[in-house]
Amino acid sequence: MRPLSSHFVHDALPTLDAFIKQTKKARVFRRAQAVREVVAGHTVKAASETFHFTNSALRKWVKRFAREGTHGLVDRPRSGRPATMTSPIATQLHQLVDQDPLQHGSIQSQWSCRELASVLSQQSGVSIGRESVRLALKKTRSATVAPLAASIPTRPI
Repeated sequence: MRPLSSHFVHDALPTLDAFIKQTKKARVFRRAQAVREVVAGHTVKAASETFHFTNSALRKWVKRFAREGTHGLVDRPRSGRPATMTSPIATQLHQLVDQDPLQHGSIQSQWSCRELASVLSQQSGVSIGRESVRLALKKTRSATVAPLAASIPTRPI
């Protein structure tokens, strides 16, 4: 099988090298490495065996790179359920975390994800679950919410 190098612009290798150095997602990194091998003159079959892609998958990424450049190597949006935690609701969540839970009718002095979800759902009118709150806080690495077990009062023995 012949290499596909004739489909690429002259600066394709330096472009891919720069893209490989700056990308943070492992899937995109691996794709870019495999496409770079094809651009460098290796066959699709050899590169797909090296990087454990199917020939058709690697050929698809090579064609996308030839058409769209490095933007073609990035995952495209997929269909599915839309996120319930929109940007305005996330902002509202972070403002809520800074407030005292006792002001919102909680019996705890620290927020739990369950209580945050309940208050946020009441304020925004959108049903938001505990896990959505946890993931939103994890994304921003907020450490102001106590774990659920730590927020349950214990009775002295």
